[in-house]
Amino acid sequence: MVAAVLILATVALGSVADVPDNLDSPRTLQEYLRHAALNNAGLKAAFEEWKAALEAVPQAKALPDPRFTYGYFIDEVETRVGPQKHRLSIMQVFPWFGTIQTRTDAASAVAKAAHKRYEAKKLQLFYEVKEAFHEYVYLQRAIAIARDNLDLVRHFEEVARTRYITAAAGHPDIIRAQVEVATLEDRLVALQELREPIVARLNAALNQPVSERLPWPELEARPPVQVNRVEVLALLREQNPQLQALDFDAEVARNQIELAKKKFYPDLGVGVDWIVTDNAAMPGVRDSGKDPVILMFSLNLPIWRKSYGAAELQAMAQSRRTMHRKRDVENTLLARAQHVLYDLEDSGRKLRLYDEVLVPKAQELVGASETAYSAGTVDFLSLIDAERTLLRFRLERERARANQQQRLAELEMLVGAELSD
Repeated sequence: MVAAVLILATVALGSVADVPDNLDSPRTLQEYLRHAALNNAGLKAAFEEWKAALEAVPQAKALPDPRFTYGYFIDEVETRVGPQKHRLSIMQVFPWFGTIQTRTDAASAVAKAAHKRYEAKKLQLFYEVKEAFHEYVYLQRAIAIARDNLDLVRHFEEVARTRYITAAAGHPDIIRAQVEVATLEDRLVALQELREPIVARLNAALNQPVSERLPWPELEARPPVQVNRVEVLALLREQNPQLQALDFDAEVARNQIELAKKKFYPDLGVGVDWIVTDNAAMPGVRDSGKDPVILMFSLNLPIWRKSYGAAELQAMAQSRRTMHRKRDVENTLLARAQHVLYDLEDSGRKLRLYDEVLVPKAQELVGASETAYSAGTVDFLSLIDAERTLLRFRLERERARANQQQRLAELEMLVGAELSD
């Protein structure tokens, strides 16, 4: 009988599934990720920030608007060729050589940094979804295991009753079984109530109402996790979008230094001045009524050189700040990656231990303990202790399995690339 109960433990996960209110809700991890990528509000905000930064590039390429000036002579100015009544001017200013290109390069670098921050936000979102999803999978498995153990203890209670009826055991054995049943029922209720906050986390990532019901996830066979520590740390330095965004921030800072230097040079203005002239009062005047047209050039005078020097020093300080910030972020990420790698390897080691040794031995211990109890060679407490050991080992195995997948997801976020097949 015990063997049958233990065999059912491997297939009883389906008994946990409830009929969802919304059949279109995601079930697999890929469906969750796809849904989150399309609907998450924070990711949409990061995308719009990137789009806004892209629109700054054509603005940086543009020249300043031409300036048009109109003048009206309140008192007509009499000249040889006729009275002047109107004056129209147009002037176009051209920044110093290379200013527009440098300004465009800076805007382009800002847009590239925004794109990398969008990618970082997407990786962060995917990590949050994966972590919550694997926690949901763990909860599903934990509930199934708790139900299996509850059925197992109820079976032990029947065995104790049978032995009590035959006077082979005392009434306290039945009471102990009933206490254990009540304890497991309470644990099962606690696990079932944990579903709501986990679903709320997933709904927040999906941009859905937190009370939206989500079906139990579809269980997928996942290959063993294997990563190369040296390769992972090298990938982090090369592909982490936060570090790449800071590289573009450094490029922006370098361009700002160049723009500050160009403030020491004048901008050139080119324009045309047209004076509207009426015909002369005296007939026969040569060029009577001819409108004068004047080609004009202008330069601003960069005389406040102390201010321009301060702007250059400010840009240089911002460049150094970006370099220091990148080094700090890189050190923090590498330290975090080292800790995640340890947790990943530790959870894998524990998973193998529970899979290959502890859970099989605990199942064997339960079967042997029931046989010995039925034969009267061990007491009921030994049987309950064996059951508790099996429950703990099975739950810890599932915890290690979930931790392994969660740490893998965190590592992929840090590296900026998929590490599993």
